[in-house]
Amino acid sequence: MSDKPKIGISIGDVNGIGLEIIIKTLSDARIYDYCTPIVYGHTKVASFHRRAIHANEFNFNVIDHAENAQHKKPNMINCWEEDVRIDMGKVTPEGGKYAFISLQRATDDLLSGHIDGLVTAPINKDNIQNDDFKFPGHTEYLQHRDSKEDSLMFLVSDNLRVGVVTGHIPVSQIAQSITAEKIVNKLKLMSASLRDDFWIRKPKIAVLGLNPHAGDNGLIGNEEKDIIIPAIEEARANDVLAFGPYAADGFFANGTYMQFDAVLAMYHDQGLIPFKQIAFETGVNYTAGLSFVRTSPDHGTAYDIAGRNMASEVSFREALFTAIHVIKHRRETAELNENPLLFSKLSRDRD
Repeated sequence: MSDKPKIGISIGDVNGIGLEIIIKTLSDARIYDYCTPIVYGHTKVASFHRRAIHANEFNFNVIDHAENAQHKKPNMINCWEEDVRIDMGKVTPEGGKYAFISLQRATDDLLSGHIDGLVTAPINKDNIQNDDFKFPGHTEYLQHRDSKEDSLMFLVSDNLRVGVVTGHIPVSQIAQSITAEKIVNKLKLMSASLRDDFWIRKPKIAVLGLNPHAGDNGLIGNEEKDIIIPAIEEARANDVLAFGPYAADGFFANGTYMQFDAVLAMYHDQGLIPFKQIAFETGVNYTAGLSFVRTSPDHGTAYDIAGRNMASEVSFREALFTAIHVIKHRRETAELNENPLLFSKLSRDRD
């Protein structure tokens, strides 16, 4: 039996670039030295995308259960029987319907322990909505399926890691949604993930202010004085090395972020705009705080280039390898916890 992790992959919107970047990533035979990929979709849909990007030599190995996956091949589980109409680059009900079926089947196997991690291709957050998916995005759905009270949207790359206090909510609701308790919880999740998932022993976290100039001592809002600073102080009292609050514009412009292991932003665009600018194609969306490992590329469905063989697979490949690395770290952490002498030796070696 191989000890390489089995990585489940959901295909996202069938009219987007999901299957294109999946096929391009799995066309590199070196992938199979590190994991066993299992794609949840259908071979007919995959063949449509394969022909569109002229990947004529690529084929999936069809299996009916994750336990039957071949370790040196790209595996696919057919999740439905009917034919699916594909309209490349279009927003259709079918795009959302089959994106959800793929995600649901992959999540079922993840929670049952049949796969070791999940990489999700991009969905359209509108057309995927149904009776079983009434969430702003993947993060909230997976948190619900994992029965967790909280999780952290954590964007990671080699030189920058950014989490957010508030995620997919309207800008008009941000200020009233930020509380000291929520900030402290996110800081604890971030710090634990940096230690356990990324093996940073004493992570330093920068916290951004909500208002321009981080409030200018109350001249431009009181959230920093009344909420954010008390939250930072409470986090530090709980052994989280948090610093700030910092004014977001200067913090990223002058490179201060490079002095920290991660950054906690107050809202989605405050963190994701600089992250996407700095990390470009190498960024990965990681959901911290769950019992399982889930990553995704840091981009959307890209309907405008779907089926045109123009999509870059770099972010998806990074998401796949991030999932592999975190699974490895979690396995080794579990082994070390069972063997304190080995943990002591590794700590000395890392020092």
